[in-house]
Amino acid sequence: MTNETLRDVRFPYQDASLSIEQRVEDLLARMDVADKAGMLFHTMVSFGDPAVGNPVFGLPSAVAMVRNRRMNHFNLLGAAPDGREFAAWHNAVQRIALESPLGIPITFSTDPRHTFSDNPFTSILSGPFSQWPETLGFAAIGSPERLERFADIARQEYLAVGLRVALHPQIDLATEPRWSRISGTFGEDADLTSRLVVGYIRGFQGESLGPESVATMVKHFPGGGPQKDGEDPHFEWGREQVYPGDARDYHLKPFVAAIGAGATQMMPYYGMPVGTDWEEVGFGFNKSVITDLLRDELGFQGIVCTDWGLLTDATVMGTAMPARAWGVEQLSRPERMLKALDAGVDQFGGELCTDVLLDLVAEGSVTEERLDVSVRRLLREKFALGLFDDPFVDEDHAEAVVGLADFVAEGLDAQSDSLTLLTNTGAVLPLTRGIKVYAEGVHAEALADYATVVETPEEADAAILRIKAPYEGGKGGFSDLFHSGSLEWPAEELARMKTIAGTVPTVIDIYLDRPAVLGGLETVAAALLADYGASDAAVLRVLFGERSPQGSLPFDLPRSMEAVLASRSDVPFDTADPVFRFGHGLRY
Repeated sequence: MTNETLRDVRFPYQDASLSIEQRVEDLLARMDVADKAGMLFHTMVSFGDPAVGNPVFGLPSAVAMVRNRRMNHFNLLGAAPDGREFAAWHNAVQRIALESPLGIPITFSTDPRHTFSDNPFTSILSGPFSQWPETLGFAAIGSPERLERFADIARQEYLAVGLRVALHPQIDLATEPRWSRISGTFGEDADLTSRLVVGYIRGFQGESLGPESVATMVKHFPGGGPQKDGEDPHFEWGREQVYPGDARDYHLKPFVAAIGAGATQMMPYYGMPVGTDWEEVGFGFNKSVITDLLRDELGFQGIVCTDWGLLTDATVMGTAMPARAWGVEQLSRPERMLKALDAGVDQFGGELCTDVLLDLVAEGSVTEERLDVSVRRLLREKFALGLFDDPFVDEDHAEAVVGLADFVAEGLDAQSDSLTLLTNTGAVLPLTRGIKVYAEGVHAEALADYATVVETPEEADAAILRIKAPYEGGKGGFSDLFHSGSLEWPAEELARMKTIAGTVPTVIDIYLDRPAVLGGLETVAAALLADYGASDAAVLRVLFGERSPQGSLPFDLPRSMEAVLASRSDVPFDTADPVFRFGHGLRY
């Protein structure tokens, strides 16, 4: 079947001359209950053979989910090596969906794909796409216009390969310094985050959602930052979200801005609020949060999709992963589904149990009219995105756009500009080209363009250490991918770095995926730099003066773990006497 045949108008809802509402109602009237149930599920699909499942995540094949479960919303795992192959895969899977009786096209979504993250549960390495700093890096730059430019480039690359929903931005506030998800936020300040999210959404969606847009799924409502002890609610030990400073409204500010900017989708977090007037159940089951607050009070009328895996226990990467049904663990899977639907969700993220929903409809526990409420929202977005009018992508165009040299260059500039210079004792930076350098964490090939690499600090004129913010190991399995626990380096490692700094003038660049307790490095290093995802090339051209650091800290850097433990998880800037404050950043 050719692309042209698949585009032939066969039903009134495929006629672009009709209004979106007319098209929605016409298609809705033609859908049976299985078609409608399938739309309420949004799970993962893997790049590769559409007829083969993914054993790592326990997923059936794309063919099975589309044909047997009538599903047509998928979060794509993995990536093709280049834009052309990516686009060809998209078109092949889209054809499978369009061969179904109603020809409902697939909406493909993705976690962030333009960064340096090493946690596949939160984002995906850039692969063939242009590479940029983590979200924190844009907070360090602080420009909504610069962020809008990034989002527009990301939109073009996504659009070229058929990715139509961004499962981002993440606008939680980093008020709990130990939380493992901070790198995906815009930092600690609600006002800065509120300004930035407007540029982000405009870059992806434009002034209104249309055929050239990528929809944004804003997360994690009503703000996932204030986690008890900084633990993450992906896991049972991190399920509690706390507000000891009664700062709940502070965390809502960016979401109000996002709704005002036209965000079309919202994802509640896993967390379970404790000690508030909200029901003590996870936000995906929480009617007081989704219906009363988000829809009725804040006026959001778009799609609400749960975070992944609220209903069904699973095994992931060989590790048992219970459903994140915090506060409703005692309920059966059908009862959990009922509670989430009653709370006001439209889609179940990371789930494919369409049979459970069909059983609930058959027994009368869920009405078809309730399904229609959510299906209408989901169909409106498919029509607005133009998926029914042109579901395929141009493979030549994808080859030209994905990883475009100009996009890569802008990404590199943003990496460099986000670098935050914390100290520069004696104006040691910028370094002089041609000096002898001892280096750790830097590829020798990259450094060879600037300096002579030597084997020991004693031989060097200067040392460059690229390190990561400290963290403790998790509790086994994939939880180790979530950096949590103490923000202090082990004493032995701290002493080792101080010894190097005492031997030769030392520049230390720290990847801050969380605020680090510096432990005195700020007093012994000749220069201290922070990055939020940056390549060696981006860092070295700043260290050697080709480009000036432009970043400012997006959060406070605490003086000690004692100060962190004494602070309130929901209150910004609450650690006593921080070493460096939000907004600090030197220039040269």
